[in-house]
Amino acid sequence: MTRIDAKFADLQAKGKKAFVSYVMAGDPDFDRSLEVVRGLPGAGVDIIELGLPFTDPMADGETIQLAGQRALDGGMTLNRTLELATEFRKEDDTTPIVLMGYYNPIYSMGVDAFLKAAKTAGIDGLIVVDLPPEEDSELCLPAQAAGLNFIRLATPTTDDHRLERVAQNTSGFVYYVSITGITGAAEADAGDVSPAVARISKATGLPVIVGFGVNTPEKSNAIAKVADGVVVGSAIVSQIAKGKSTEDILAFVKTLADGAHSA
Repeated sequence: MTRIDAKFADLQAKGKKAFVSYVMAGDPDFDRSLEVVRGLPGAGVDIIELGLPFTDPMADGETIQLAGQRALDGGMTLNRTLELATEFRKEDDTTPIVLMGYYNPIYSMGVDAFLKAAKTAGIDGLIVVDLPPEEDSELCLPAQAAGLNFIRLATPTTDDHRLERVAQNTSGFVYYVSITGITGAAEADAGDVSPAVARISKATGLPVIVGFGVNTPEKSNAIAKVADGVVVGSAIVSQIAKGKSTEDILAFVKTLADGAHSA
């Protein structure tokens, strides 16, 4: 059982929904990023999605793209991202970390070397948005053999036939992209999300976490009521981009987490 599996089992036993936060590793710099990440569990975050900076992100809107560019400009790399996770694990050995990004940096490092380094750093799961199920032999299957969850995205355009393929080697949870578009482009609607979550849950048997378009405590609460949890990314990254203090950022995160946990 991974930390992700254990976290969902614990939340289910308590009758609570999951709150997942996304932050870009190294934004605005390594030390400040680590400070924010270390504070997330205390702000109510159940699972941390740690963004891997990349030069050509396909699924990300302007907010996340700029965060990645700030991190890259500050010298952030895949190795440095894993170093950040390693530093976090020195103080927290229970909060799951999902590394979210694109395949190119992993391919450049080499899959075997990457998986060994990720396990050593305390990474629990991967979301690699540009690797479809047809490429499972590239990373998905080796990652699962190494004890890492491989988490898939499902979208409003994922039909039943495709969903069957998506679910085939997915583990940990399914990330439901609530809108047809990039991150931060529109707001999620609970009425639209509810039937999609039910369909995905039935097809996969896994928790379904909803992201893209969740940006307020009220929205966090509404979406969590119809899903197993919510992800917030752009709204948190925007606070970092505005130069808010770590205390203010974490206070904002707590309002979002409270919204999800009160669903």
